[in-house]
Amino acid sequence: MTMREMRSIAGAGLAALLAGALWAAAPEAHAETLHATLAQAPAETAAERGRVTGLPVPRYVSLKAGRANVRRGPGTDFPIDWVYTKRGVPLEVTAESDHWRRVRDHEGDGGWIWHTMLDGARSAIVTGDRSEPQPLHDKPDEAADIVALLEPGIVASVRACKAGWCRLEARGHGGWIAQDALWGVYPGEEFE
Repeated sequence: MTMREMRSIAGAGLAALLAGALWAAAPEAHAETLHATLAQAPAETAAERGRVTGLPVPRYVSLKAGRANVRRGPGTDFPIDWVYTKRGVPLEVTAESDHWRRVRDHEGDGGWIWHTMLDGARSAIVTGDRSEPQPLHDKPDEAADIVALLEPGIVASVRACKAGWCRLEARGHGGWIAQDALWGVYPGEEFE
């Protein structure tokens, strides 16, 4: 399922389509604030800060609301291009304008969203070929036991990233996945 399809499907319909697959919503909503778990932009762009929040731009966040309008510009006078309908989806903030954030999703589509619809809690989408599930290991090691297989397209909460691995939680399952198998974290990014 593409992100475009997710945007237009009601939350209940999406849950039915993802039945049997691992899913993790972001933790309880938090305001977009300075916090140690907020995304850190890659080192070469870390000096760029949003003029409104002072946070790195670009940075990854997650969708806090279960329904959020994405507009063509930073204001309610701009038309709505689509509506995100599932809480926890990872988005990349690429610009700030007062209370609006320009975001893009894993398909490269973007627009402007009201800042309170976003959360600093991290989530990511498992990438790859749908015919090849990605292994979730019990330790950050390729040789470690596999605790689950994640289908590409699944969204999971990201708890930490270090040394090329990220700790995910999805529907009661937790484990480590190779960082390059995710959209929602920067290459080499580390955080706890």
